Amino acid sequence: MPAPQSETAMSRVVLAEADIDRALTRIAHEILEANKGTADLVLLGIPRRGYPLAQRLARKIAAAEYQATGAQLDPARMVGQLDVTMFRDDLRHHPTRPPLPTQLPPSGIDNKVVVLVDDVLYSGRTIRAALDALVDLGRPRAVRLAVLVDRGHRELPIRADHVGKNLPTSSAEKVRVHLAEIDVVAGQPINQVVIEGPA
Repeated sequence: MPAPQSETAMSRVVLAEADIDRALTRIAHEILEANKGTADLVLLGIPRRGYPLAQRLARKIAAAEYQATGAQLDPARMVGQLDVTMFRDDLRHHPTRPPLPTQLPPSGIDNKVVVLVDDVLYSGRTIRAALDALVDLGRPRAVRLAVLVDRGHRELPIRADHVGKNLPTSSAEKVRVHLAEIDVVAGQPINQVVIEGPA
């Protein structure tokens, strides 16, 4: 296991690997309870870190459902990736990144309960873009939102249904989510959430 990033005056770890795992376990159980099982459930991760979070949630949901009912589910069949790059309304103010492929589960999203999954909920503009992107892909029965971190500072009337951790922050601070599927520090994959900002 990689050593957690050391705390400094400018950067502090607020969620370690075990904290992230516990938060995702709780969210997975909340999703199952809200959906009354796994019927018609689709998890769509928003790149980049929403997608591996959606994959982790799907594995936890499948494990919980097996423990509760004995039903064996393939987590990969309930997970997809929803790229929102071209639907953002702030492209003029931020450097653009190459769009990543949108990939839907084999069953699609029509008449499904879609849970959008992202790492950090901030202004709400990414989620607004995700809702616009969904309109082009189908008509879900319901759309919910699960985020690992809600840091506040909303600019749109959007809220998460499932939150791993509420982190009150100042607008001068940045919340960095590091996931082993993407992030490597000193040659080691790392799982943690860090707040960076003025001392």
